[in-house]
Amino acid sequence: MRLLKRTMLGLTLAASVGMTAGPAAAQDTIKMGALATLEGAFTVMGEDGLRGVKLALEEVGYEVGGKKIELIEGSSDASPDSAVRAARKLVEQDGVEVLIGPLSGSEGLAVKDYAKTQPDVTFLNGSSAAQDTTLRDPAENFFRFSTDGAQWMAGLGEYAYEEKGYRNVVVIAEDYSFPYTQVQGFMLPFCELGGKVVDKHWVPIGNKDYSSIIAALPFDIDAIYVALGGADAINFLSQYQQAGGEAPLIGGSITVDQTVLGSKGQRADYVAGTPSAGPIADNWDDPRWQKFVAAYKEQFPDGFPSPSLFAHAYYVNTKAAVLALEEVGGDLSDGGAKYREVLSTLEFETPTGMVKLDENRNAIADIFLTEVAKGDDGLYNKVVKVIHDVNQTLGVPREEFMSYGPVGRDNPDCS
Repeated sequence: MRLLKRTMLGLTLAASVGMTAGPAAAQDTIKMGALATLEGAFTVMGEDGLRGVKLALEEVGYEVGGKKIELIEGSSDASPDSAVRAARKLVEQDGVEVLIGPLSGSEGLAVKDYAKTQPDVTFLNGSSAAQDTTLRDPAENFFRFSTDGAQWMAGLGEYAYEEKGYRNVVVIAEDYSFPYTQVQGFMLPFCELGGKVVDKHWVPIGNKDYSSIIAALPFDIDAIYVALGGADAINFLSQYQQAGGEAPLIGGSITVDQTVLGSKGQRADYVAGTPSAGPIADNWDDPRWQKFVAAYKEQFPDGFPSPSLFAHAYYVNTKAAVLALEEVGGDLSDGGAKYREVLSTLEFETPTGMVKLDENRNAIADIFLTEVAKGDDGLYNKVVKVIHDVNQTLGVPREEFMSYGPVGRDNPDCS
C-alpha cells in the first residue's frame, strides 16, 4: 500500500512538473515555419529556397533575444491548395508563430488569404512573386521583402527593344499568376516603345511536351519571351534546340535562374546571350553579394554554382524576420503586434542592396538587368545594369497603375 502511495505521489509530482515546464519551455522557443515546393516540377527551387532560410538562421545560431528558433518545414507542390494545406498544418498543428513562404505565385495569393484568418501569426513571403499578393486586397500580417515578378522585369522591355532591336515577340509561359505578372513587367515598356507581342502560349505547370507549340511558332518573329521555371524550362529549351529552333530568347527571371542554368544539358551555346532581369545577378562584384555567395557555397557544397533567386528571396525574408525578432527581444506574447509594427518600418542591407517596404508591405529594392554568359563553372547571369529602387508600380503613379487592372492571360496587350 505504501509503495502504491509513493508511486501515485511520484506520478502526481511528475505531472505537475510537466504542466509547469511545458509553457516555460515554449516561451524559450520561437517556432518558425518554412513553406517551400518540395514536390513536383519546382522541387529544385524549393530545395534552394530552404537553403536560403537556413543560411539566414545559421548567421544567428538559430537564436534571437535569448530564445531558440525551432525551424519546422512544410512542403507543397506549387498548387494553391497544397500551399494552404501545408500552411494550415504549420500554423494550426505545429504552432508556428512566424511563417516564411510560399515559393510560387498562385500559392502566395492563397496563403495571403489564409493569413487573414490567422491575425496573430506573422507571414513573410518566400519567393512568391504574383503581383496581387500585396498590390490588391493585401493581408495586414503578410510581408514581402522580396519584390514581385513585374518589378523583376525592370529594364528588360526597353533593353529588348532599344538594344537588341526586337520588334515582334511570341510569349511562352506557364498559365498562372506569376508568369502573368512577369509578362506585364516586360510588355508595358516594350509595347509602349512600339514592340508587338504577336501571340501568347500558356501551358500548365509540369507540361512535358512542347512540340505543338514549337510547330506553331511563326518564322518571322524576332525573339521568344519564355517565362517557364524548373523542369518546365529545361524541357522547353531542350526540345526547342532539338527541333532546330533559332529564334533568340528573352528570359523570364526563373527561366535563366541557376535552378535552370545549373542543370545538366547541352544548352550552353543556345542560351548564352539571352537577356533577362531579376532580383540577382550571379557575377555582381559588390562585396555584399560576394559574401553571400561565399557563405552559400561553404554551407551548401551540394548546392548550385551560385545561389538561385529562390535562395536569395527566402534568405532576405528570413533575415527580415530575424532582425525584427531581435528588435522586440523575441517577444511575440501580444500576438505579434509589436513585431509586425517593427517589420512594417524595417529597412536593411541585403546581399543585393537596401530593401524597404511600401504601404502594402511590398519591397522596394534594386533589380538587375542581365545577360546569360558562359564561365568556368558553366552558365551564369552577368550584370548589364542595376536599376535602383524599383517600386511595385514600376515608377507609374499608383492610381494610374491600378487602372491597368489585374494581370491575366489577356492583360496587358499591346493595344
